[in-house]
Amino acid sequence: MSQPLLQIQNLHVSTTEDETELLHGISLTIDPGEVHVLMGPNGAGKSTMGNAIMGNPAYKVTDGSILFDGQDITGEPTNKRAKMGLFLSFQTPIEVPGITLSNFIRSAKEEITGTRVRLWNFRKQLKENTDLLQMDESYLDRDLNVGFSGGEKKKAEILQLLTLEPKLAILDETDSGLDVDAVRTVSQGVEAYMKEGGRSLIIITHSTRILEALHVYKVHVIINGRLVTEGDASLIDDINENGFEKYTSMAAEDKE
Repeated sequence: MSQPLLQIQNLHVSTTEDETELLHGISLTIDPGEVHVLMGPNGAGKSTMGNAIMGNPAYKVTDGSILFDGQDITGEPTNKRAKMGLFLSFQTPIEVPGITLSNFIRSAKEEITGTRVRLWNFRKQLKENTDLLQMDESYLDRDLNVGFSGGEKKKAEILQLLTLEPKLAILDETDSGLDVDAVRTVSQGVEAYMKEGGRSLIIITHSTRILEALHVYKVHVIINGRLVTEGDASLIDDINENGFEKYTSMAAEDKE
């Protein structure tokens, strides 16, 4: 039996600024090769969960633990988690003037691998990935996300995912604000990432279009910072048809 890739045990998370608790005792386990989906209404704690796993300093773990690839990373900084193979995409990717998209990805890859990246091989890999994402190569030489449309920013995130090749990727509403064609293209990139064995995904989403080409192993429903239920992909159909009302009731009962 393989070792779990990610183990979250009784996780309590607060904001660093005012210590408001946002997550209340969440536990889940992800094995290599699995796709997990976090669902819940706005403000449920889904993005907080992703940020806590990645080690965003705006949040702090007040109880519980996060184990990644057999190591306790609860107190580790974000850069060490990234080097170990964790990746987080953002709902709204930030603009970074002064560094091109290509140089940003190359620097990140060198930090992760600890070795110099051969430019020819690197550009070849980027070319393959931009072709897959139907992304104009000129974006590689533009400052990171500066002047990019919403769709191009999301494609740039998936380009990073495909090139950096993490063990576990957390995609935080990567499909939000995209038209049907852009969602299809981004989905192809996510599908290509998962074709390599042993890689895992956590997808945070309100929509389900990005999930259509993936085999979802488990769905976790978070309401008001609590994990109220989890199950197989059939939960997605139930939520699409009936919304979160009954799960909100479950969260209220748990709180009592």
